[in-house]
Amino acid sequence: MTEKAVTPMLLLHPCRGLIDEKFSLIVQNLSQIQDITLHALIHSDDGDYWEAFGHYVSDATGFVNVANDSSLGGTYDGVEPMGLLWSMRPVPGSRIGLRLRKKEVHTPMVVHISVYSGHMSQGFREQVALASVVTERWYMAPGVRRVDITEGGVTGTLFLPPGPGPFPALLDLWGGGGGLVEYRSALLSSHGFVSLALEYMTPRTSGGSTSHVGNEYFEAAFTILKQHPQVCGDRIAILGLSFGTSVALGMAVYSTVIQPRCLVCVSGSHVQPVKGSLSDVFGEIKKNVRNTRYDEENRVIWRDLLLPIPTDPTKKVDVGQLKCPVLMIVGEDDQNWPATESAEDMKQMMEKAGNSHLLTTLSYPGAGHLIELPYSPHIRASNFIVAGTKQKLVVLWGGETAPHGHAQEDSWKKILSFLEEHLY
Repeated sequence: MTEKAVTPMLLLHPCRGLIDEKFSLIVQNLSQIQDITLHALIHSDDGDYWEAFGHYVSDATGFVNVANDSSLGGTYDGVEPMGLLWSMRPVPGSRIGLRLRKKEVHTPMVVHISVYSGHMSQGFREQVALASVVTERWYMAPGVRRVDITEGGVTGTLFLPPGPGPFPALLDLWGGGGGLVEYRSALLSSHGFVSLALEYMTPRTSGGSTSHVGNEYFEAAFTILKQHPQVCGDRIAILGLSFGTSVALGMAVYSTVIQPRCLVCVSGSHVQPVKGSLSDVFGEIKKNVRNTRYDEENRVIWRDLLLPIPTDPTKKVDVGQLKCPVLMIVGEDDQNWPATESAEDMKQMMEKAGNSHLLTTLSYPGAGHLIELPYSPHIRASNFIVAGTKQKLVVLWGGETAPHGHAQEDSWKKILSFLEEHLY
């Protein structure tokens, strides 16, 4: 009597979790020492497909455990439990300059994971998988509420954790790409913080003239948080990425209304006119546009626009006046902004002023500019629409896939710890 063939199985846990939660992935019932390929596929909100894959060999019991076993090739190498997510890239033939960003935060990122026989690098759609599984990766935990904010001329989205509160809060500022970006705030709220994702880069038209928002716009947003009945008014932080860091530092030092408990500054700089508005900052940057460089693929490199770091104290935020703890996160291969040089100059300024004990800097070799949520794909370059002119460019952000992925995972853990330490 012949033995019945055993079907390979993919075991994934948890099959539903937050976007920053690790999963375990095991393949069993394979043949002994069998070559397999694990493949992950996402269909983005923009309608594009992203994939990652790793090559594995089963052990003598027909077993592969991604947490312990090495990928021998593919989009990542070595023992990388979450490599199937952070090494994702657009499938061959996709549009150029893509960036994977969740637009509909009330729906999960759905990841299809399959196992194939042999070591494959292409043609996955033409092959029949040995087994498949689906996992849902959520930004909003059960009970998190999303509220549109339009009061006081402020445009944003407020995310509230489940329960009556009051909770500590964050003002969440993205960078020069503009738009209303919600997914980081949704995840922060899933970790117990009220978070206001603020839209601030789109120029406002009033009386026939177009201009950037003034500093009072950020003060109005901070006040909305401070006065919200579910917010601890004296426990509000600001989190800024890229240009959002410029706003965070400027407001924390010069505003009499905004008094944050702490700041998280990712891939940013303190170089800007003292007490300047957005329009002043952009005006200063435009003076140095001749310093724009291009790589061999004609991708824009903007990091020299603020270099050399000025010695003139009127050209940079006086961080020596900071009164709250600051967490600076720097990618050492940032090709967009001089984050490394800025962090070093800030350290020197704060040492001279006697407040350097407030500064913590995390510096990551091989990481680029877009240090985002853990297990997000590394985006080395992507399309970028210049605010105001609407000019479309491909911008080089920098970084290498594996070190950048590790930087995103490590920095996020430390951001949450920093916020818990200073807000709770």
